[in-house]
Amino acid sequence: MKNTFGNSISITLFGESHGEEIGVVLDGFAPGIEVDEAYIAQKLALRRPIGKISTGRVEPDHFRIVSGVFEGHTTGTPICVLIPNENVRSRDYESTRFLARPGHADYAAFCKYGGYEDYRGGGHFSGRLTAPLVTAGAIAQLALEKKGIRIGTHIARCAGIADRGFENMERDIEALAGRAFAVLDESIGVKIQSAIEQAAAEGDSVGGVLETAVTGLPAGVGEPWFDSLEGVLSHALFSIPAIKGVEFGGGFAMADMRGSEANDSFAVQNGAIVTGTNHNGGINGGISNGMPILFRCAVKPTPSIYKEQDTVDFLRRQEEKLQISGRHDPAIVHRARVVVDSVTAIVLCDMLALRYGTDYLREV
Repeated sequence: MKNTFGNSISITLFGESHGEEIGVVLDGFAPGIEVDEAYIAQKLALRRPIGKISTGRVEPDHFRIVSGVFEGHTTGTPICVLIPNENVRSRDYESTRFLARPGHADYAAFCKYGGYEDYRGGGHFSGRLTAPLVTAGAIAQLALEKKGIRIGTHIARCAGIADRGFENMERDIEALAGRAFAVLDESIGVKIQSAIEQAAAEGDSVGGVLETAVTGLPAGVGEPWFDSLEGVLSHALFSIPAIKGVEFGGGFAMADMRGSEANDSFAVQNGAIVTGTNHNGGINGGISNGMPILFRCAVKPTPSIYKEQDTVDFLRRQEEKLQISGRHDPAIVHRARVVVDSVTAIVLCDMLALRYGTDYLREV
């Protein structure tokens, strides 16, 4: 099992959904980088369930930083964060242990781990492990903000309802930082939440699209070919549960453009080199070009639904019907937005460290 990601700066996730604790080790950060526990708590709050549009499993996420931080700054040694699981109901999963829940990893996990995996709540495959991912991401994101690099994600579309796109990116990113439900047009947010509630009332779920912008990233970050900026970001983003697609800039729509439309013309503005459009999402040849990084992630509908479904008992090899119980999200797109921000921050810190050295993120 591979639970570590990154080169100069790396993270290792550990734990299970219903285990005693979950956590993360963040390694490679230079000494002297600020760690603000209130900032981390704020980011974890953005991941927490919201009323009728989320699961009834609400965890307080009382995280503990047990190493690598002293007097509010990194020491340069591995940072370890632990988060207890305090609200579990493992009995909800006992009767369906060998029933493959459609859309879940139950059967695939059984094939790989031979029945030794922790099946409760999805075990190590659970979205619960995005909580330690967010704690690590918060440390990375604050370090980036100190360097003038800002990350913001909004719900571009959910249940067929579209939010407006980014306009003034700096202003929009600032607005998103303070919103529990990440939309740029708050009237659209009301409609989306209503649609999620409707799906929940019908025992069903919905998916959506998240759009992320990054400003302030210097030109020249990334590698050609196998460690391109898009490639490394996509690798990490696809590790987030429920992410089924990633596109940068114009994405798939560029396939229907001509080169004269898709090309981003260059110009000089106040002494800086810029592009007139940003169809390439701020990346050329796998390397940042100084324009905002822009990408979208497709989030599938939550697989845990309350409708009866066809499945199999993979131990007895016979077909069954499945009617789940327990506490589940009718949508996770609104909770996933901070996870996308976190993964983006971790990747950018690693790629900046590869380009400029780990001391690049140190406060000066």
